[in-house]
Amino acid sequence: MRVMIDACVLYPTVMREVVLGCAQAGLFEPRWSPRILEEWARATRKLGPEAEVYARGEIAALGAQFPKACVSYDPAREAQFWLPDPGDIHVLTAAVIGSCDAVLTVNAKDFPGNILGEEGLIRRDPDGFLCQFFAQSPDAVRPVADRVLAEANRLSDRPWDMRALMKKARLPRFGKALIA
Repeated sequence: MRVMIDACVLYPTVMREVVLGCAQAGLFEPRWSPRILEEWARATRKLGPEAEVYARGEIAALGAQFPKACVSYDPAREAQFWLPDPGDIHVLTAAVIGSCDAVLTVNAKDFPGNILGEEGLIRRDPDGFLCQFFAQSPDAVRPVADRVLAEANRLSDRPWDMRALMKKARLPRFGKALIA
């Protein structure tokens, strides 16, 4: 399954790390566009200039890790698509050009299912997406979540438990499934 990952999933960190950890485990093929990656990098500016530099380093590493993930296209192709928010048309365009099966986003209202369906796509929210993977392949997903939790605890000034970390990352059902 090829999945176009919206910038709102790539940034925040915990969500990105779990989603991309599942991709590394072979559960799906990630896709993004240069514009999506740029949105992620620019979103980090609110944390300070060093955060953007760090994000750009992570973006470069992802390019090496997932060399087939980046979907480029002629921006003129965007004119053939419509979404409620014109600022999201680039995501739909990249998903179609990249032969994706789904768009992974937390932004449901701007990616209506009927419009995506016309293009052979479905919208997936990260929480449900990860819950499905965990239900199907717990032995592949559990180590990913454990690594993300360990890294959060290493970097944080306070200890995290799995459920609290995933809830903060807007993955509450996934966090609950992990501790059930």
